[in-house]
Amino acid sequence: MRNIQKIVFFFEMRSYGVCTWWARKLGISSSKVKLGFIYASFLTFGSPLLLYLVMAWILEHKHFFKFQRKRRTSIWEL
Repeated sequence: MRNIQKIVFFFEMRSYGVCTWWARKLGISSSKVKLGFIYASFLTFGSPLLLYLVMAWILEHKHFFKFQRKRRTSIWEL
């Protein structure tokens, strides 16, 4: 039973950031995003779960990708 709790804790701490990130970007509640993933998983037999795991991996390793743009101080710095 203790190993199952460790696995559940790992997934709770690591993978729930995807719904929060999408909710922040879309400006809606994270519970609505989670509910959308659940409904989509039932309708498409679990394929959004793979997409969710890929997004979780990308968010976990986002320091390898250049998601942040360098802010320009003036219009002449093109």
